[in-house]
Amino acid sequence: MGARYYGADSENGDRIDDPSEDALFMMISDLNSSDNTFVVVQPDEDAPVWFASVAVLDEGGYEVVRRDTTRNEHEVITSPSISDITRDLTIWMAARHFPEQPTRQINDF
Repeated sequence: MGARYYGADSENGDRIDDPSEDALFMMISDLNSSDNTFVVVQPDEDAPVWFASVAVLDEGGYEVVRRDTTRNEHEVITSPSISDITRDLTIWMAARHFPEQPTRQINDF
C-alpha cells in the first residue's frame, strides 16, 4: 500500500511508512559509520518537494538536512542528540503540505 504521507529509508534498505518519532529515533540509533550512514525522510510520491536526511558524521554526532522547495527552505545543522533531532524533525514534517490532506482551519478545534 505504501505510506499515506511520507516514508523513511535508511542506507541499509530499512523502510518505515509514516514513521512516528519513536520509529525515527530507532532508525537513527541504528546508523553507523560503515554501512548504514544515513536516513532520508520524504513524501511517498514521484517528485517529492521536500525531504529531510540525517547522516552520521565522522567526528561524531549527526548532520541534519531539511529542504522544502515550495517554501524555499534549506537548512543544514549538526547535533549530537538523537532525541533533539527526532523531536525537531517530527515537528518540521508535521508542518509540510500533503495535497491529499484537507487544509486545517483555525476554528477546526
